[in-house]
Amino acid sequence: MTAEQFQILTRPEVREAICQRIECNPIDIALDKHLDHASLVATQVKRLQRARAKLPSYYAVRAILPPRAYEQSSSEQCAINKQLTGESVLDLTCGLGVDTLSLSRKFRRVVSLERDEVLAEVTRHNLKLLGAENVEVICASAEEYLAATTDHFDWIFADPDRRSESGERRVLLEDCSPNMVALYPRLREVGDKICIKCSPLFDTAEAFRKFEQCSVQTVSLGGECKEVNIHIEDGEPRLSATAIGIGSFAIRYSDLSNYSFAQVPENFDSYHYITLPDVALVHSRLTAAAFMGKADVWSNNGVALSTEYPEGVVGRTFGIEAIYEVGNKELKRALKGQRIEIFRRDFPLSNSEICRKFSAKEGADSRWCFTRIGTHLLAIKMK
Repeated sequence: MTAEQFQILTRPEVREAICQRIECNPIDIALDKHLDHASLVATQVKRLQRARAKLPSYYAVRAILPPRAYEQSSSEQCAINKQLTGESVLDLTCGLGVDTLSLSRKFRRVVSLERDEVLAEVTRHNLKLLGAENVEVICASAEEYLAATTDHFDWIFADPDRRSESGERRVLLEDCSPNMVALYPRLREVGDKICIKCSPLFDTAEAFRKFEQCSVQTVSLGGECKEVNIHIEDGEPRLSATAIGIGSFAIRYSDLSNYSFAQVPENFDSYHYITLPDVALVHSRLTAAAFMGKADVWSNNGVALSTEYPEGVVGRTFGIEAIYEVGNKELKRALKGQRIEIFRRDFPLSNSEICRKFSAKEGADSRWCFTRIGTHLLAIKMK
């Protein structure tokens, strides 16, 4: 977004045009020859409509949403989930300010850095609309600010930029901007505690190799891994998985090796419930630990089976109607011509390959989970 576009979008008549057309088709808006700045209004309406679920507070105040900043922003649900509190916090990577907004409700003072001048102005504008009066947005890079500041903060938060100029996604912390590994010694001088938001693809074990004293939390929303957060603070290192709206599970990192997978049984007739572990557990490699004493699991990417309903687990649980070995002729008869909702866990065939193999179609008449347990390929019909 250019400085000129930002200035246009702050004009009262343009804001009014956006508000009046918020439910309209953006294409119709763009083609309206009687509307000044029709293309710009249409683009903002389109982004606001998309932001209704991801950024409901921003949608409510009709905030300005630059394209790249919007695409790279956290969802408000994930931002609110961060358990950081104190008197003061330094946000090294403001962007659209979604995490900054959440931090402003948990800290008395928030300093947020944004190196792009226009985006810094946009964020100041949006935060004012959102009522975040305790945030100071400074146009500076993390490196510049950390080199010059004499302030000290309870927490330092960062969501490093994980895309190259060509748009390539980066996962390693050293490849992101700012480089939190290189800045780490200075961060320890400026802040008591540090939180680094990483890519959803980030290997949780890597955090424990890079930082001597940290805990790691994997966060999912709607069955999708959204972020991996490294917390560098005093206390025993912990590994946790949080599925927003479902639950969470945590253990001491040193205890992870104490948990193992179950022995593969000769048959599966005694099981009455199947649980699909949440992706947050899978990504954290916490599946075996989370289901210990509640259900049997045989791989980190597989399913959990139990004789009794497993209370308080992080995942989706269904009753079992039938379990078939994939080579069983009865399975083909049960699936032929059926419309089935397919769940796959650690299974070698894709959904389309399953449908071709068993003459079925994808639909929602019945639920089936296809999984591998040891050498067994199973099809489990769920209630």
